[in-house]
Amino acid sequence: MASHRRPKQPSRARVTVLTTAAAAAVAFSSQAANAAPSEKPSKDEVKAKVDKLYEEAEQATEKYNGAKEKQEKLQKEISTIQDNVARGQEELNELRDSLGLAAASQYRTGSIDPSVQLFLSANPEDYLDKASTLDQLSSQQVEALKKVQEKQRELAQERAEASEKLKDLASTRTELGNKKKEVQGKLASAQKLLNSLTAAEKAALAAEQSRASRASERDALDVDVPPGSGRAAAAFAFAQSQLGKPYVYGATGMSSFDCSGLTSRAYASAGIQIPRTSEAQAQIGTKIYSTSQLKVGDLVFFFNDLHHVGLYAGNGQIIHAPRTGTVVRYESMSTIGGPFMFGVRV
Repeated sequence: MASHRRPKQPSRARVTVLTTAAAAAVAFSSQAANAAPSEKPSKDEVKAKVDKLYEEAEQATEKYNGAKEKQEKLQKEISTIQDNVARGQEELNELRDSLGLAAASQYRTGSIDPSVQLFLSANPEDYLDKASTLDQLSSQQVEALKKVQEKQRELAQERAEASEKLKDLASTRTELGNKKKEVQGKLASAQKLLNSLTAAEKAALAAEQSRASRASERDALDVDVPPGSGRAAAAFAFAQSQLGKPYVYGATGMSSFDCSGLTSRAYASAGIQIPRTSEAQAQIGTKIYSTSQLKVGDLVFFFNDLHHVGLYAGNGQIIHAPRTGTVVRYESMSTIGGPFMFGVRV
């Protein structure tokens, strides 16, 4: 006959442990479920973080622009010096050849001067540094040797200058590369945040930007503001013709612009060359600290480090290239994101 035994009941201690573990698991799952929605930042939080990253990217962009401009300037200076050195070496060779011909002529006649003979196997400086040899040279030979010595010194100085500029160029190229990586890193982080938004959230952000841009354009066009000089008006007209073109860091047109790329290109179109970077542009012309004194076409600068610039459009509006993801557009000075510092009348 089969034996029917009651299953062994778990001890009270074991039941307590299992019950506690199960309760903890349920509580953890509940907390995770409740926390999950709050871990995802809201659209407005993402926008604030993205705007901050774009601002930092623009700061780095202006540093990048400055390093790029310096690199181009150094390359031109080095090229000029190298051309001068090449021409100077040719002149030096001609001077040496003429002295060599004179020595050869004296040798053929059997009257080669001991000092000229020495010249053929030593540096010309040896003559000019030794007064005892000067009385053995004709005035013509002394003059020729002085020219050789001066040309050698000149070439040595230019070569030393070129060497220093080459070192500076290498340092500038390193800085340029670092700033480019910094800009790209900020933009990649911003894009990662934007990718976390839903399609509906992205559409809502785009709609907000579009409404703000249209409102600023209406405000700018509704009020007549006296333009600046004819050149300022021409620069402003150029900026208007670029409305809708995308912001790209380091760009100066014509398919895309960054903030200082737009302003420098606008004034270049009006026949005035201004510096490439916003910081350098802030150092030219006449500063205007009151917005009521601004005229259409004046440069306007924002943020304490002056890393953003646009063109005044009237009624508290500007035309500018704001940041990555936007286009050249009208915008209210009150929505730039940083304080107005001053204007500059070019």
